Amino acid sequence: MPRAPKLASFPAIRGALTFYQICSIITGVGLLLLVAEMILKYTPLHIELFAGGSGGFLWFAPVIAGADCLWWSLFLPATNSCEMISTGDGFNISLFILVAHGWFYVVYLFACFRIWSLMRWPFLRFITLALGGVVPLLSFFMEARVAREVRRYLAEREAQAAAAASESPTVPASEGTR
Repeated sequence: MPRAPKLASFPAIRGALTFYQICSIITGVGLLLLVAEMILKYTPLHIELFAGGSGGFLWFAPVIAGADCLWWSLFLPATNSCEMISTGDGFNISLFILVAHGWFYVVYLFACFRIWSLMRWPFLRFITLALGGVVPLLSFFMEARVAREVRRYLAEREAQAAAAASESPTVPASEGTR
């Protein structure tokens, strides 16, 4: 029989669920931005987004493939020394998206761990939660599913506890102190 969360941990579970939902949305949006950035940079477009600098408020700067790059080398980065050279000046928004998503994914993993451990789910469930931060669009589906399941579980358990409390006979305080 799987271990069930204690009734006393339900407020913490609700807080962890809210934290998970916020992290899931932020991570999902960041991942979609990251996918868009990778498409812009590593397809034949070879551009990056910059803010400020010589191009104005927001502008795209070309990215030049290094001399060692072949047409297939961007798909196998470990097999060669292909380097992409950025030509823009100003704040590199493409690089910021990469770094921000990477660091926020760590926060997302903590949120996944917190809800997973409080709900006492099997380890495979943690893995599926964690995949939400690396598979585009999955975090949105996981967030909706997890929120629905956790809220339903908490409501059912609280209803069972209330029913059990109303069925059990109560002893008046004066009789129980002898």
